[in-house]
Amino acid sequence: MTFDPSAVALSLGAGAAAGLVGCFAIMRRMTLASDAISHIALPGIGLAILLRIHPLLGGVAALVVGTILVWGIENTTRLATETVIGVVFSTALAIGSLITSGDDLIEALFGGVGRLTAIEATLGLVVALAVIVFVVWQRHRLVLALVSPEIAHTAGIDVRRLNLYFLLIFALTIALGLRYLGVLLVGSLVIIPAATAKRLAHNLRGMLLISVAVSIASTTVGTWLSVALHRPPGSMIVLMAAGFFFLSLLRRFVG
Repeated sequence: MTFDPSAVALSLGAGAAAGLVGCFAIMRRMTLASDAISHIALPGIGLAILLRIHPLLGGVAALVVGTILVWGIENTTRLATETVIGVVFSTALAIGSLITSGDDLIEALFGGVGRLTAIEATLGLVVALAVIVFVVWQRHRLVLALVSPEIAHTAGIDVRRLNLYFLLIFALTIALGLRYLGVLLVGSLVIIPAATAKRLAHNLRGMLLISVAVSIASTTVGTWLSVALHRPPGSMIVLMAAGFFFLSLLRRFVG
């Protein structure tokens, strides 16, 4: 892997988006759901490979369709979000493993190391910016809907629609990391920085800022180390994020 400025730029955008979304995922108790949602991309990637189109297009399409399916089943059956995601995730994983094999499956699971195309970098940055703007703009509504859906409804917030928007934003954030982290690792970038921030922050603003900082630091340093050590970027990024989390545990002993 060689130094790629577009990859660095995208890693900064994706890191900021993942840091913001991860905080609300933690608060919504979607820690394990983030990993499950990422696996929904697998059948889309496999189908795209079979059709000889860009795998990321298939992955993003599968994430969007799967997210809407999760939201629809949740609102129809009143089952918990985590339960519905678990069912859809298991189904998607089974389908994906059937239609994807060999090196294609390995790259889908753990990410690739090729250079980003101009289109990939541009679309990725646009999506990252959209995610960041949405979370910053809607953060107070997201908190209110989480704390008390009844009060949120009284305040004129369409909680069901807001939940759909958040799930779609969540899915797009997962899609941002598929290129380098792969299906198995991308959920970690959403959750670990937010978990670190939760331990260190005293309020929502602090949690968001710390999570973004940890996520950007993890992606930047992890990408640099992957270039220097000739290792896959996904693994290095996740290890950096995990390192920050374990360092945050020291606060209990020194604080």
